[in-house]
Amino acid sequence: MADLLVRGVDDAVVRALKKRAGDHGRSAEAEHRAILAAALLCPPRRKLADLLASMPDVGRDEDYERQQDEGAAADVFG
Repeated sequence: MADLLVRGVDDAVVRALKKRAGDHGRSAEAEHRAILAAALLCPPRRKLADLLASMPDVGRDEDYERQQDEGAAADVFG
């Protein structure tokens, strides 16, 4: 494994890192590693449009048409 040295980090960032590390019950160094891994190794979230575009084209439009009732509108709060 490689070592990583980060210079010139603002004091407020260091304090926030130490607080977050304490909240998670680990050292600041372990927290730093976890943050880097989460930011760089986790797959990015897909956009909704990309997800919808990846769905297979099945059925016909008529299969999904809304069915209209012949009578009066149902009282859903009845």
